Amino acid sequence: MDDSLSFESFCEGAKKAAHRAMEDHGREEYDEFALHAGVAVERLTKAVLVSKNPVYIVEIRGNASVDMLFHMGGHRKAKKVRTIGASEAISRLRTLEVLALDKELDMLIDVRNGVAHTGSEEDAKDFLPVLAKTVETLLGDLGGPLDAFWGRWTTAARMAVDNKRGEIYRNVQVRIRQAKHRYDDRFSDLPEHLQDRLAVEQLELGGFGMRFAENGVEIAIREPCPACRSAAHVLSANQGTEETPHFTVIALRCPMCYLKLATRDELEASGVDVKHADDLAAFQVSTFFDGAVPSEKTFRMKIEQFLGTETVDLD
Repeated sequence: MDDSLSFESFCEGAKKAAHRAMEDHGREEYDEFALHAGVAVERLTKAVLVSKNPVYIVEIRGNASVDMLFHMGGHRKAKKVRTIGASEAISRLRTLEVLALDKELDMLIDVRNGVAHTGSEEDAKDFLPVLAKTVETLLGDLGGPLDAFWGRWTTAARMAVDNKRGEIYRNVQVRIRQAKHRYDDRFSDLPEHLQDRLAVEQLELGGFGMRFAENGVEIAIREPCPACRSAAHVLSANQGTEETPHFTVIALRCPMCYLKLATRDELEASGVDVKHADDLAAFQVSTFFDGAVPSEKTFRMKIEQFLGTETVDLD
């Protein structure tokens, strides 16, 4: 039988594609994620079918089917190697009661096929739990350990299907693991003691920045990143009035691992002490303005005064 159609080849191909999907998702390249997630599912479903009987991946279509039957049996070489696609592989595993009906899995495969031509990022974005759940089910049938398949992505994969947690928490924790791996990929050649020193020195520098934002003035302080422990920029926005501003934390951006948290709920789910961050931001503002929080008009004057030297680019 062709080595490319072996159980080992399908398993290794599924593993590589699943890891690529995780990396794509972490970089917010959701069209690529859908492609690699679909490939991972297709190859792992074929691995399960081959483990039961190699002929189960033969496409039934005319005389070519007979050639492929003998090809998979190792008795003769087919003129053209043709196997089933992802949808048919899933259908056959449902017949064998390995997989259950799952509209989201079917949609992932449809999106994967559509993405190859049209690119549908928004449709692809939320399919990470589907990938993780399907892999877990298929590995369960094969009796293979989850960590051997996922490697460094094991924690993220487990978190994606953790129904004991809320959706925001699961999503944030997965993104933290993705950001941690991005950081490791960037700085793996740097000795660990230098990485620690860099993070400590960044945080010791402190820092307070101001900038114009779409909905008014925003300020930024430095806090340890939940993913890489480097100095992340924690953004606060005015939740009060223009005359009496009240700044509260709303977002986080890390320039080292590129973690982005966009809401206060996400910050809380990441483990950031938002109350402490609120208090620190208020302290920094009042200290900078000699003990009082000024109006937004005064903020704008200060930003214009120091524009180019004191503003913080967080995007």
